Amino acid sequence: MKRFTVTLLALATLALSACAPLVTQSPGGAISPANVVALDGNDRVMLKGADVVAYFTQNAYVQGQPSIKSTYEKITFYFATPEHKALFDTEPMKYVPQFGGYCANGLAYGIPWGGDADTWRIFNGRLFIFGGANSRDAFLLDVPKNMQYANRYWADEVNGNNPLVQRSKRMMFKVPHYKTDAEVAVELAKVKK
Repeated sequence: MKRFTVTLLALATLALSACAPLVTQSPGGAISPANVVALDGNDRVMLKGADVVAYFTQNAYVQGQPSIKSTYEKITFYFATPEHKALFDTEPMKYVPQFGGYCANGLAYGIPWGGDADTWRIFNGRLFIFGGANSRDAFLLDVPKNMQYANRYWADEVNGNNPLVQRSKRMMFKVPHYKTDAEVAVELAKVKK
């Protein structure tokens, strides 16, 4: 009985320690869940401090500074310049990345995961983040179809929900159009020829 109690206590401790990222990534409000981290004493920093305005004004990934920041919907955004902060403060939703900053290709499979600030695209005036070059390239194979999937899964399953629960669900129960990395690699190789 004592061993069972110790095991149960250990599992409870492990479960509670996993709650911090879940609370961080589920701030509530208009952008939840979100690809945020605790950084520089701030609880929820979007995209590890990337300047979301720079994608639009400089067509580049630029790291923001902790000393130039704004908070919107319980999320902290860093900027490289005071001018970028001012642009953001005037119209924040223009610059907030789609799907909470998670990988758009992951969202096409119902999986809120990843999102590297240096791998991105702007479609129709909106910022989309990807989990790396392969994810971006896979999404680009059929942007309209992938955008339709990502928008549907975000609206129907992900938005406002716990990202770990959703991620776990869709890793176990794949969407009907799921493709393995190997299948995507074959499609990408055909395009790159």
